[in-house]
Amino acid sequence: MKNILITGLPGAGKTTIIVKLSEIFKEFNPAGFYTAEIIEEGVRTGFELVSLNGENKTLAHINIKSKYSVGKYKIDLKSFEPFVENIFLREKKTGLFIIDEIGKMECMSKKFSKLVLTLLDSDKPVIASISEKGVGIFNDIKKRNDIKLIDITHFNREMKMKELTMAIRDILIE
Repeated sequence: MKNILITGLPGAGKTTIIVKLSEIFKEFNPAGFYTAEIIEEGVRTGFELVSLNGENKTLAHINIKSKYSVGKYKIDLKSFEPFVENIFLREKKTGLFIIDEIGKMECMSKKFSKLVLTLLDSDKPVIASISEKGVGIFNDIKKRNDIKLIDITHFNREMKMKELTMAIRDILIE
C-alpha cells in the first residue's frame, strides 16, 4: 500500500507526527502542508495552513466573512483552494505528498476533495491525517485498497511514529 492515513482524536498528536515525518523524509522533496492554530491573546481564533516550504495562508478564522463554517470558524475557501492547488501542482519533482489534514474544514472545498483523490491515485505516495469521524469522502477514502490506516492515541503515538517511519521508508525505497 502506497498511501498512509493517520487518524485519531483531536490532540492525539497527528499534526506533530506529520511535521516530524516531513522532516525525516525531506530528501524526497515532499510537497504538502500542515495545519496550525492561530492564537491571539492566548485564545485560538482560527487555523492556518503552512506549506512545507514555509508559506502560510489562513484557512479559517472567527473574524472571516464566509458562508462556509465549522463551529465558530468561518472558512476562507477563496484563499484556501488556490493555495493548496499551487502547493501540489507546482511540485513536479516531489517524491511524496503530505497532507494535514483531510478534515471537515478542508473538505468544504470540492476542489480539495478532488485533488486529494487525484493525489491518492497518482504514482507518488501520500501521507495524510484524516478526521476520525465523518461520512462521505472520509469513509470512501478510508475504504480504499491502497490505504494503510493508522490510529494514533496519546498512549501509542511514539510506537506508531516508529512504525510509520519504517512503513514510509519501505514505500519510498520500493
